[in-house]
Amino acid sequence: MIIAIAADHGGFLLKEVLIRCVSSLGHTIQDLGTNSEEAVDYPDYARAVGRSLGAGKADRGILICGSGVGASVAANKIPGIRAGLCHDTFSAHQGVEDDDMNVLCLGARVVGPELAKEIVRTFLAARFSGAERHVRRLGKVNELEKECEDRT
Repeated sequence: MIIAIAADHGGFLLKEVLIRCVSSLGHTIQDLGTNSEEAVDYPDYARAVGRSLGAGKADRGILICGSGVGASVAANKIPGIRAGLCHDTFSAHQGVEDDDMNVLCLGARVVGPELAKEIVRTFLAARFSGAERHVRRLGKVNELEKECEDRT
């Protein structure tokens, strides 16, 4: 898979660790920044990952900020993005299997590098189940997104 990964300054160091992890699993990395610990704005990086997925240039995304909350909030504003903040492996695989989550958000100030690597491995190994109840629920999520787009 092609994995778009980005972080703000708070997530930069963890992003570097996760790039090596994801690459070692045989995935192709799209590093969308940031490239230092100099202060930047997390919505810019959520936009970059969301646009990459929306354009079909990446299969999944990983976003990292200090808590993971800001990145998740911003990413979920982008049509077609289903971002989940996960600080455990259960949420990472269930988010994909049940909700077709396509962007994993992590808080670099919340999880350490070893747990983050395990969460990422779990996220990348998971597949959407396609179970009827999950397809139905995802359809309703897509309807909500469309309703909101139509109001603008």
